[in-house]
Amino acid sequence: MVPPATFTSYYGRPIVKAAPWEGDIPAYLFLGGLAAGSSLLAAGADLANLAELRRVARIAAFAGGAAGTAALIHDLGRPSRFLNMMRTAKPTSPMSMGTWVLAVYGPLASLAGTAEIAGMTRRRIPIAGGILDASARPAGLLAAALAPALASYTGVLLADTATPAWHAAGRELPFVFSGSAAASAGGLAMIGTGIGQAAPARRMAVGGAVVALAAERRMERSMGLSAETLHSGKAKHLFDASRVLSVAGALGTVVFAGRHRFAARLCGAALVAGSICTRFAIFEAGQESARDPRYTVVPQRERLERAGGVQTG
Repeated sequence: MVPPATFTSYYGRPIVKAAPWEGDIPAYLFLGGLAAGSSLLAAGADLANLAELRRVARIAAFAGGAAGTAALIHDLGRPSRFLNMMRTAKPTSPMSMGTWVLAVYGPLASLAGTAEIAGMTRRRIPIAGGILDASARPAGLLAAALAPALASYTGVLLADTATPAWHAAGRELPFVFSGSAAASAGGLAMIGTGIGQAAPARRMAVGGAVVALAAERRMERSMGLSAETLHSGKAKHLFDASRVLSVAGALGTVVFAGRHRFAARLCGAALVAGSICTRFAIFEAGQESARDPRYTVVPQRERLERAGGVQTG
């Protein structure tokens, strides 16, 4: 009897090349989600006449979108590379569609955010100020319409790669990222908004945290062997921290944040930090799964065995 063969690779080298991304990309994943969630929150606050919450959320969307775009361009190396991605529009490519969503979303969020910043200054040019005020609402609502795509497309993009952990989590990643985006946007708004107007932010933060945590649990079950990467090395510490921060922030928001300003800020900061840890944990897990050939070979053989393509024993 021949014993079952074990997985091998050429001189133990990785079979799948790890993504050539640095810390700019997980930062972009977080900042893009924060901007998207903030735009949705700002649109709701605008329609509900909650001026303080609208102002905080619009400025957060503006800042998050600008910083996220800067992180993406910095990773690309040259701004022209970002423009090159816009030469075509390919509906089947998450990267192509995401680039166009970001390119359209950015100016809209910037316009709405600039209007809020201009309204906070004492010196204003009447004509320019009037134009900004008139265009702020339609720009903010259009940015909110694009926000769900901006929050979720990065999950689809990661899943579309050959990186084992990301590919295995493909069904759940968009929900994890969308829930995390809502939690971070609501948490940041809780930090900058008074208790009286922050109720929608609290609801969004708690709802987003619950969705993200539930999707993460389902993701771990669907990832198979690749789920090990979430529970080892740097990814483990980040993933554990994200859960602790998200659970503590959500529970604290429900119990204390509606009554105590300091508690609201503390819970909001915990939710934002939890969202950051989530993005970095998933990024690190994917990179580790690409470096170890076991996460490529073993799932492939299991799929072949289920399909009857490999005989064992």
